[in-house]
Amino acid sequence: MTSVLVRNGRIITATDDYIADILVEDGLIRAIGRGLDAGPQAEIHDATGMLVLPGGVDAHTHLDWDFGVARTVDTFATGTRAAAFGGTTTVVDFCNQGAASPLGALEDWHARAATASVDVGAHMILNRVDDEVLRDMRTLIQREGVTSFKLFMAYPGTLMLDDGGIFRVMREAAEHGAVVCLHAENGPVIQVLVDEAVAAGRTAPQYHEATRPAILEGEATQRAITLAQLTGAITYFVHLSASQALGAVTDARQRGQSIYAETCPHYLFLTREEYERDGFEGAKFVMTPPLRSREHQDALWLGLRTGTLSVISTDHCPFCMAEQPLGMLYSKQQGRDDFSKIPNGAPGIETRLPLVFDGGVRTGRISLNRMVELLSTAPAKIFGLYPQKGTIAPGSDADLVLLDPAETWTVRAAEHHSRVDYSLFEGRELTGRVRKVFLRGQLIVDGATWLGRDGMGRFLRRTTSASSDPR
Repeated sequence: MTSVLVRNGRIITATDDYIADILVEDGLIRAIGRGLDAGPQAEIHDATGMLVLPGGVDAHTHLDWDFGVARTVDTFATGTRAAAFGGTTTVVDFCNQGAASPLGALEDWHARAATASVDVGAHMILNRVDDEVLRDMRTLIQREGVTSFKLFMAYPGTLMLDDGGIFRVMREAAEHGAVVCLHAENGPVIQVLVDEAVAAGRTAPQYHEATRPAILEGEATQRAITLAQLTGAITYFVHLSASQALGAVTDARQRGQSIYAETCPHYLFLTREEYERDGFEGAKFVMTPPLRSREHQDALWLGLRTGTLSVISTDHCPFCMAEQPLGMLYSKQQGRDDFSKIPNGAPGIETRLPLVFDGGVRTGRISLNRMVELLSTAPAKIFGLYPQKGTIAPGSDADLVLLDPAETWTVRAAEHHSRVDYSLFEGRELTGRVRKVFLRGQLIVDGATWLGRDGMGRFLRRTTSASSDPR
C-alpha cells in the first residue's frame, strides 16, 4: 500500500476553506485532519503557505482532432502533459463522428487517447443523425460511459446539424439522461456574411469577428433552448461569449430548465481589439465564437458571479502560427490570404487555473470557492464524474494541486508543454503558480519537472448524473 501525506496546506473546495493534512492511500483520499500520521514509509509533502485545490476538470478540449482540412497540433501525450502543468488532472475531450459510426469513431479516439497522462473522458460529436446513430447513442450511454453529445449549429456542409436533427438527438438524450452540448451560432446566416466579405476582398483576420456577430450567437442559443424545452433535454452551451446568449440562458434557468453554459479564459481576459494587430497576427485569435467587445466581457463576469455561467473550460483547439516544422495541415497559415480558411481554434489548456486565479480571485471578481466550483466541481457534476473527481473528500481520487498564491511569473509559450508555438497571453504577468500536481496520489508535476508518463491516464466511464445540479 502506497501512502502519501500532504501536510499543512490551505484546502479549498467549492464550499470549504481550512488548513489540514490529507492522507492518500492507493490513489484515494483516506483521511483529512490535523496532525495525521501516515507511518514511516509515507511520502510526505509540506504544503505550508500553499493552496491545495482539487485537480482541474477541463470539459472542453480538442486533442489530435482531425476535421479534414486541418488537425490540432497536440497529441494526447503533449496536450495532457500541458494540462497537468496547468493544474488540470481530468480532461473530457471531443471525439468527432466524422464519416464513421459513433461507435467506430470512439474506437479510433481510444487508440489516440491511449497516450494520455491525465485521466480522460469523451464527448461524442454527432454530425449526422439517422436511426443507426440514435441506436449508437444508447450504446454509448449504457455501455461505453460516453454520456454527452456535441452538436454544431454552425459550419454548414461539414459539422452543422439542422434543427430537426438537433431535435431528434435531444429527444433521445432526454430519454436516457444524457447531456447535449451545443455550439450555438446561426451557421447559414454567418456563411452568407463570410461569402460576401471574401467576395468583396475583405480577407484579413479581423473579418472573422465582423462576420460572426454576437446577435447570431444569441439567436441560436434561444432557438436551442426552445428545442430543449420541448424535449426536456439537459443542455450545455459550450464557449458562450455573447451577452445575448447569456440572457437567453439566464431566462431559461429562471424558468427551471436544466440549462448550463461555460465560458473560456480568452473571452474573460481578451477583447476584439486583438484582431486589429498588424499583418497576420490577428490569426492567433481566430476562434469560434470570436472575441467580443468589453461590454460582453463584463456580462460574462457577472454571469460567473451570479451562477448563470456554470463552468470555465478552455476549448483548447491548438494550431501553430508557423507552417514548419509540423506542416500546413497544422497551421493557421492556410488562411493567410483568406480569413475563412484560417483553422478556427486557439490554445489554453496550460494557463486556465493561473489566469482565473490572478484575474478573477486576486481582483475580487470571484472567490476561491467559486473558482474551484467553476474549474473542478461543477464540470465534474454536470458530466457525471463527481465525487470521484472535482473535490477533496475521503473516497475521492487524490487529484491534488498545490498552488503558490504569491509567486509571480510571466507567460511564455516557449516554456509551455504543448506543441503549439504561441500563447494568447504571451508576456502577461500573473501571480499564482502551480507548484505540484498529484494524479490519483502520484506526484506528476514538481515545479518545472515532469514526473508523469505517457499512457498513465485512465479512461473515465461517466454516469448520467447531470441531475446533480451544481447551482
